[in-house]
Amino acid sequence: MNSIAIIGGSGVYSPELLEKPIVKTVSTKYGQASVVTGQFLGRDIVFMQRHGQGHKTPPHMINYRANIAALAQLGVKYILATTAVGSLNPDLPPGTLVLSDQVLDFTRNRPVTFFDGEERGVIHVDFTYPYCPSLRQQVLCAAGECGLPLVDGGTYVCFEGPRYETAGEIRMFRQLGGDIVGMTAMPEAILAREAEMCYVGVSMVTNFAAGITARSLSHAEVLDCMAANAVRLRSLMEKSLMTIDSLHSCTCHSAVTAESAEQ
Repeated sequence: MNSIAIIGGSGVYSPELLEKPIVKTVSTKYGQASVVTGQFLGRDIVFMQRHGQGHKTPPHMINYRANIAALAQLGVKYILATTAVGSLNPDLPPGTLVLSDQVLDFTRNRPVTFFDGEERGVIHVDFTYPYCPSLRQQVLCAAGECGLPLVDGGTYVCFEGPRYETAGEIRMFRQLGGDIVGMTAMPEAILAREAEMCYVGVSMVTNFAAGITARSLSHAEVLDCMAANAVRLRSLMEKSLMTIDSLHSCTCHSAVTAESAEQ
């Protein structure tokens, strides 16, 4: 059983990370998803490139349901998701690692649930804490053990994309309590909860968002910052893989079961 998965980009995964890596295509009712399976220090691990090989799929076109359904079929119960984000907070400069605890969802054109009234019916899953509190604590402990600064908490604003935000939108997000802004946390996080998985998001701040500074935004700037800080993010992921208690029972693992029992 591949109980732990990393969702991210090539800056996090390197071929040396997994022993006996195998590239697989997993077919689901929502489409196909590509993964790499293997072992890390004796633990079964799945790695998934969210944007596909070569970063060819923009955030609003990612098949999030196929991705999460594929991980569920592989037996995944814990997801470590990495993202590149812009900062709305002057105290979170480029290079900062943030372990989010809340989400504001401003996406609008993405399928957002497995329970769309068809054969699986309608289920209203509790999403008070979108990132698993238990898994968050384990990742925080891993960061402490490897001496990596990791900001505990922050509200992730998920924007539709693929364009960057306007300065006016960023002002609104700040007034609503947002700390960082990206394009991929939703519906990934809610689908993971519906699939009864523990899910956390570790975000690398790559730039200040529009209007925070006088500089214009560029995708090259984002890639350069990710490349410069990939080693730290990868170290955190590796330490987390070593320390996560995959036998730990969590309420995330019965999120749908509990809700179904109440109906």
